[in-house]
Amino acid sequence: MTALLTVSAAVVAVVAAARSTWSPCGVSMLATVTPLAESARGHRYRTTATWFVAGGLVGGATLGLLMAALALGVHTAAPSAMVVAAIATVTALLAAASDTRLGGFRLPFHSRQVNERWLDQFRPWVYGAGFGWQIGAGLVTYIKTAALYLMIVLAALTASPGTALAIGALFGLVRGLAVLLGRDITNTVTLAAFHRRFTAAGPIVLRVVVACELAAAVVFAAVLSPWAAVALLVLAAAAATGRTLRRTPRTPVAAPARTSA
Repeated sequence: MTALLTVSAAVVAVVAAARSTWSPCGVSMLATVTPLAESARGHRYRTTATWFVAGGLVGGATLGLLMAALALGVHTAAPSAMVVAAIATVTALLAAASDTRLGGFRLPFHSRQVNERWLDQFRPWVYGAGFGWQIGAGLVTYIKTAALYLMIVLAALTASPGTALAIGALFGLVRGLAVLLGRDITNTVTLAAFHRRFTAAGPIVLRVVVACELAAAVVFAAVLSPWAAVALLVLAAAAATGRTLRRTPRTPVAAPARTSA
């Protein structure tokens, strides 16, 4: 069970970090920490990006310390494998429901953004590391996906503080590395082209995140009962089919031509 939780938490950490790049903070970073923007400020992009990645890693480790404390609590409580699987299954389902806005449901989020005034007030290593830490810490800035909550729960359920700390660091590292997506933005043309591609990729990444959340729910439901896993698969397939049908435009039926008497 520990290995399953660790792998699941690591996968969710990666997809949660990736999806978080589409938050207002992530988009802002990809517009303000680029070769084009740093050159205009008289700074070196590589230096700022390095500090940003380092800050993201430290921020993720900071979140990891919180998850490590929760993992220690789980270790002390020593819940049964069935209880752990049930908690993981319910949390994964709630995360998927929130990210798809199923029935209007949404877990609590906050929308705090980083202070962009830092760009004019501080040296590159300060705003690079500072922005990176805030984004890497996950809960400090805008929360884009419920997969972040799922990651925290799964990491805590491992009952291993060391594993939880590592998962937090992984999340922060991926979030920090996202700044490298803008490494080729050297003029306004490449800036506009990048953000068009970036915006178009958003829905695809969201579907990947939801698929991972549902996969986690199915995997942990299988620990409870194979029938529970099958039921979840059927329900997920039905929900996906229903959403597809609702989005498919209906072809209007042509009215019959009138004939003159």
